[in-house]
Amino acid sequence: MGEETLVAAAGPSARAPVGQPRRAAQPIRQVSTDQHDRAATDIGELDRVLGGGLVPGSVVLLGGEPGAGKSTLLLQAADAFAAGGRTVLYMSAEESPGQVRLRAQRLGALSDRVLLAGDAEVPAILALVQSHAPDVLIVDSIQTVRIPEVSGSAGSVTQVRESAAAIVAAAKEHGIATVLVGHVTKDGQLAGPRVLEHLVDAVCDIEGDRHHALRLLRATKNRFGPVGEVGCFEMTGKGLVGVEDAGRLFMGDTPPGTTGVAVTITLEGRRPLACEVQALVAKSVLTNPRRVASGLDAQRLNLLVAVLESRSDVTVANCDVYASSVGGVRLTEPAVDLALCTAIASARRDVPVLPGRIVLGEVGLAGELRLVAQTQRRLAEAARLGFTSAVVPAAYDGPAHGLQLHRARVLSGALDLALSMVSLVGV
Repeated sequence: MGEETLVAAAGPSARAPVGQPRRAAQPIRQVSTDQHDRAATDIGELDRVLGGGLVPGSVVLLGGEPGAGKSTLLLQAADAFAAGGRTVLYMSAEESPGQVRLRAQRLGALSDRVLLAGDAEVPAILALVQSHAPDVLIVDSIQTVRIPEVSGSAGSVTQVRESAAAIVAAAKEHGIATVLVGHVTKDGQLAGPRVLEHLVDAVCDIEGDRHHALRLLRATKNRFGPVGEVGCFEMTGKGLVGVEDAGRLFMGDTPPGTTGVAVTITLEGRRPLACEVQALVAKSVLTNPRRVASGLDAQRLNLLVAVLESRSDVTVANCDVYASSVGGVRLTEPAVDLALCTAIASARRDVPVLPGRIVLGEVGLAGELRLVAQTQRRLAEAARLGFTSAVVPAAYDGPAHGLQLHRARVLSGALDLALSMVSLVGV
C-alpha cells in the first residue's frame, strides 16, 4: 500500500498571512499633497515638457531615432544642472568617455560637477551612484547596459527589464532624478518591452527629420506634469536651441498665388501651431495611381481622396496625389483634414487658396464638416500670426478674434469658400 497524502482543503488557513500595513488608510481629504522640489534645467522648452523640471526620485525615459539629438540635449541639461549647483553622473554605455567629452566641448558644456563614466554593467553603475551620491543620473542607453547574473545579452527583453528595474529602484531609494535613454524601432516606437513605459514616471520622445533643423520633444506620459506637451528646438552648431515662438516654424516660403498649398492650425499638446500642407496632383500613367504622404497619415490621405471623389467635384481617380507637411512635422490630428482636401483641390483646379485664409475642420465620410477641439484657441493663434479669415465648420459659434469667418456645412462648400471670394454662411 502507498503512503497516504493529506491534502489541505482550500480555506482561510491556506491563504497567505496578512501583514501589517506600513501606514493606515485615511480619508482622501486628509492626504497631504507632496510638494516636489523640481530641478529646473533653465532650458525653457525642456522644462515645459517636464512640467517645470526633474522631480527628485523620478525616472524619465527619453527616446528618439539615432541623430535626433538625445545625447546633445542631455549634455546641455547636465551642464544646466551643474550650473545650478547640482551634481550629475553621466553614464555612457555606448560611446567612450572621450567621445562624450568631445561633444561636450563642442557644446560648451564642460563642468566639474558633471561626472562622466563609461560602464555597461548595472552593478558598477549602482556602485558609482552609491559612491558619488549625484543629484541627477543619466544612463545612455538602457539597451546597452546589462546585469551579469541575468541571462541574455544587452538589449534583450530580460536584460532591459531587469536593468531598468534595478536603476529605478535605486533612484527611488536615494531620491535621484534619473533619465534613461531608449532606442527606437524603424516605426519610431520605443524598442524593448513595453514594461519600460510602466516602470518610469515620464516618457519623452524627440521627433524630427535629420535633414531638418527642427526637433520636437513630446511627453507621452508624465506623472508630474501635462501629457502631450511639446517643446520646439532648432538643431544648431552649438546644440539644441529652444524656439519659444514656434508659430511660423512650419510655414513654407512659397510665393503668393502658389496652388496646392493650404494652412491650418494644429494643436501639439497645448500649443497651437500654424502648419502648411502642400499637395501635388499629376496625371498618372499607372493602373493604380500613387498616393504618397510625407509627414501625414497615408491611410487618411487615401480616405480623403475617396471623399473628394464622391462628395465634391474634385476628380483625381486618374492622377497621382502627393501630399506633404512643411518643416518635418508630422500631422495626424483630424483638424488637418480640411487643409489636406483644400490643398489637393487647389492643385487639381489650379486655383490658389485666398491670401491670409486658413482652413479648420474634420471631414467625415459623408462629406460633412465637423468641429475640432479648441477651435477658439486655434483662431486666436491665427489672428496673432496675421491671418485675416478662416473657413470653419458651421457648428462653430464662438468668437472670431478679429478674423472674418466663413462657415460651411459640407466639404464642397468649404472648398468653394477657400478657393474663391464667395462669402456664404451655412453652405
